[in-house]
Amino acid sequence: MSDSANPLTQLRTFYASTIGKKIVVALTGVAILGFLPAHAIGNLLVFSGAEAINEYALFLRTVGHGAVLWVFRIGLLTAFIIHIVATIQLTRQNRAARGAKYAMKTSMASSSGSKTMIVSGLVILSFVIYHILHYTVRVWHGFDSAAYETILADGTHAHDVYKMVIEGFSFIPATLFYLVGISLLCLHLSHGVASVFQTLGLRSDRSKCGVEIFGKAYAFIIWAMFASVPLAVMFGLVK
Repeated sequence: MSDSANPLTQLRTFYASTIGKKIVVALTGVAILGFLPAHAIGNLLVFSGAEAINEYALFLRTVGHGAVLWVFRIGLLTAFIIHIVATIQLTRQNRAARGAKYAMKTSMASSSGSKTMIVSGLVILSFVIYHILHYTVRVWHGFDSAAYETILADGTHAHDVYKMVIEGFSFIPATLFYLVGISLLCLHLSHGVASVFQTLGLRSDRSKCGVEIFGKAYAFIIWAMFASVPLAVMFGLVK
């Protein structure tokens, strides 16, 4: 087998190209776009009370003896990292191309979201890692101790996620970082949704306006869903 026919060589060649990176960014973006509403809906169960969210959390932690949840978490974190790395590399390639000798001197107008893609991406990645350490690995505040155990209505022992969420968001610095992370994520989404449609060939001149409106609406809805929980805790609406 020649080196050019080697699948790994072909994959590296594909990824080295601009279009290859754009497709990788789009596909990992699709994975993230699909995850966010599902995760947000789960979070909103806190408004239904302790029993509802604790039952939901127990189901996630026990399905497939816990393996399914961790495969999902690792896969999502990997998608985040690949998405951000590919975006940074793509941005650097584009800047190098614009600075080349024969590059066009006219610059294209860009949204505030596209201008801050790299910075927001790195902050979002830091937020995701912090969020996992805070509420998943539970390395702070004794969240993994017996003080956060509860018994459900059917007598099943479970982790008291409701209490953990309330006390976690009662810590103002964590809440503020959470809100900043979510806000930057949604700024990123407002630009990224349209980019995904364009890269996958789903946006035309006719649908451009509709896609952009959908992207902004999607970003706002996701922001409202995620931000509602820490804001409700911070203002004492959920106790």
